[in-house]
Amino acid sequence: MDVLHSRLLVSRFAECFRFYDAVLPQLAGAVRTGGTEAGPYAGWDVGEEGVLRLFDRGALAAVVGTAELPADAPVQDRAMLVSRVADVDAGFELCLRHGGRPAAPPTSRPEWGPGMRTAHLRDPDGNLIELQSY
Repeated sequence: MDVLHSRLLVSRFAECFRFYDAVLPQLAGAVRTGGTEAGPYAGWDVGEEGVLRLFDRGALAAVVGTAELPADAPVQDRAMLVSRVADVDAGFELCLRHGGRPAAPPTSRPEWGPGMRTAHLRDPDGNLIELQSY
């Protein structure tokens, strides 16, 4: 049973589906447990634990009564997915090959902790992702 998992509400469902379906197995060992790029919902798990769920933003807006609000109003980031990986540089390149957009290149960050290395990118819908190793 999932106690807590991340759910991204995306407006570019098919692109985000393809991105996460390509990178989550290698980055986190996650497997797709349901859904297709047709949407409106898909999920990936590691073992019995939920890792990520995608839900079409428009479909959920219709459910919760916010369909009249702008779907892509510019705002500061409201969430970030963080994934600990064995190799930040390789993970960053993997994400870029599958449609990710760079935000900050792989960088050593000793001020954040001993041996810390991070990279930041955005998925096809603009959601912020941090890859880290330490």
